[in-house]
Amino acid sequence: MSVLTSLQQLAIAPFQEFSFMRRALVAAFALALGSAPLGVLLTLRRMSLFGEALSHAVLPGVAVGFIFFGLSLPALSIGGFAAGVLVVAVAGWISRHTELKEDASLAAIYVVALALGVILISRHGTQLDLLHILFGNVLGVDSEGLVLIAGVASASVLGIAALYRGLLLESFDPSYMAVGSRSGGAIYQQVFLMLVVMNLVASFQTLGTLMAVGLMMLPAVSARLWHDTLPAQLCNSVLQAALAGYAGLLISYYASVPSGPVIIVCAGVLYAASLLFAPRGWLPRLLRRPHLQA
Repeated sequence: MSVLTSLQQLAIAPFQEFSFMRRALVAAFALALGSAPLGVLLTLRRMSLFGEALSHAVLPGVAVGFIFFGLSLPALSIGGFAAGVLVVAVAGWISRHTELKEDASLAAIYVVALALGVILISRHGTQLDLLHILFGNVLGVDSEGLVLIAGVASASVLGIAALYRGLLLESFDPSYMAVGSRSGGAIYQQVFLMLVVMNLVASFQTLGTLMAVGLMMLPAVSARLWHDTLPAQLCNSVLQAALAGYAGLLISYYASVPSGPVIIVCAGVLYAASLLFAPRGWLPRLLRRPHLQA
């Protein structure tokens, strides 16, 4: 009984003692609720690498906000959102007017955007500023940042709920959506991409622009190994992202290592476990193989 009590104390003590740990935990849970379902929809649309590209593409806007206003969260967020929207628009324009597909044009743009953002921040800030923007600091989330993250998560959940049918149809059968809808599904696509950009901008303060997409995509990919139905995948992805956030904060607290990377590593451990033990994973497929051969 004493061992169980000690484990329970270790699991909750940091959040009882320190307000910054409580804010970080709430931020991680909010990011899990807002980002992970979008990751499931990205994988459903075969756009898994799209989020990765966008997470790097917001950096020039963040850099411009930093140059004029310093480490002001509203300025960094507005700049990052504007840069993300601009990159999506430019990539779409290139794909419509050239033979390049949208993913190819986006890959070319985001590499240039990432390099440009690093140069701008390096020229007008310190090495510490660059590390803070690239890798984030979930333990440094203040009340203002928490309100931003919670607001983006709420908007994402409400947006997905309101547009669920259209997003689903546009993901599974875009040709039918183009014929049956007056807007050709473009509105659903644009709103969905705006939600993705908003969540990546909200995530960069805690996980940085280099790893913001981690909590969006890793739980989503893992959830597809466990369930066939989309609602179950959405719920599973949120639970995995929340668990990774909680475990990552605890491990980083006791091991004195950066919290953001540990959270992503925890999500990676859950992904590895899913690869092994999920119904669509390696071990169940291996056990079913002799039965199928017989």
